[in-house]
Amino acid sequence: MRKFLAILVCKLGRFVGKLIGKGSSMPGKAALKICPDILSRVQLPPHVIAVTGSNGKTSTVEMIAAILRADGRTVVYNEEGSNQIEGVTTLILTHATMTGRVKADVLLIESDERYAAKSFKFFHPTEFVITNLYRDQLTRNGHPEWVYDAILPALHPDTKLLLNADDPLSSCFAQGRKAVKWFGLDKCAISTDAPTGAYHDGSYCPICHAPMEYDYVHYNHIGAYRCTRCGHRKMETDYTATSLDLEQGVLTLDGEATIQLAFRSIYNVYNILAAYALCRECGVSSDVICKVVNHYILKNGRMQTFTLGRRHGTLLTSKHENSIAYDTNLRYITSTKQDCAVLVIVDAVSRKYFTSETSWLWDIDFDLLNCDYVKKVVLSGQYCNDLAERFSYTALPADRWSVQPDIAAAAAELAEDGDEELYVVTCFSDRDKLLCHVQKEG
Repeated sequence: MRKFLAILVCKLGRFVGKLIGKGSSMPGKAALKICPDILSRVQLPPHVIAVTGSNGKTSTVEMIAAILRADGRTVVYNEEGSNQIEGVTTLILTHATMTGRVKADVLLIESDERYAAKSFKFFHPTEFVITNLYRDQLTRNGHPEWVYDAILPALHPDTKLLLNADDPLSSCFAQGRKAVKWFGLDKCAISTDAPTGAYHDGSYCPICHAPMEYDYVHYNHIGAYRCTRCGHRKMETDYTATSLDLEQGVLTLDGEATIQLAFRSIYNVYNILAAYALCRECGVSSDVICKVVNHYILKNGRMQTFTLGRRHGTLLTSKHENSIAYDTNLRYITSTKQDCAVLVIVDAVSRKYFTSETSWLWDIDFDLLNCDYVKKVVLSGQYCNDLAERFSYTALPADRWSVQPDIAAAAAELAEDGDEELYVVTCFSDRDKLLCHVQKEG
């Protein structure tokens, strides 16, 4: 009876929530109060796929769903990104019959890395993709190794892991396991000889803490690493980006599958690679994958184009308090090699809690903007002065950046001054504060 009531309450709550534009977590929360072990009482599809990690979860899941659907599979996934246990419960019960059978071929779950152990307490994924582990929302997550310890209990012995071979920390999940597949990127034009960025979290081995050496690095500490003591190193990859030309927007997988990139970012490359590896493991042909991913434009709103005055603009949304996400977007801006202005907005630090903690701004490599193409940088939002203090320690000339606290005024200033390309770098909470002042495209 409790099972039936929990499913009914969840479905009704989800119906009402959709009417008012909310309700991706609360229905599941109510169902869990009625029947705390409801997730052990449902019949799941043959494939239960989970994706977690510091960055790239939402984009990777979206592409996996699109590929599997193109291959004829019925897929349900948490499209709204509600990725803690309450949201996962809402997803499962909403798509279940009243007897508890989930009506799908594939259940695809984006899982918050800190709460994965709770989400998978009563069932386990058949495949588990872990994209990466970085410094991320330090107020909530602390050190990346703490997040590693939080994910570890969620990994069932029978689950097949798909791991990023280029990430020295998340690759440690393979210890003591046989069912592991690896994805990674070979050395390419963007690779450097040493780690880049404002800090180097890959300088010491995550297993024995001895110094690490690198044959090459793709960004920050992601690349071909090896420990000088215990032998922890980049593993040979099962699914490989064998060639990458970001300038031309061409990615080659496993030496034969060629993909044209709609978004020429190293992040996009790794998201595609993770989706490719998972779908190949699920039996999807490379032809189907390439057909879907070729020129694929994400629908999650993380990159949007707009017009502001005479300027064509691109909004690049970065994850809150995540310096590598910001670094990647800054690299994308400079890689375009076209004259531009840049608007950086930090008006809210988090969507989940109030804090004025901005130390993570010092982890962002804003010196990436110190190039001939970037003609002007405007700093805006409630924390513009924190940004200004950070910029005062960069090599950018003082006459190339300015402060305008009011976002509307910053938009007006940029609309009236110049016609170069405009890039806006901000977080999820702040993107609509800019978009309401521009004319969106598409």
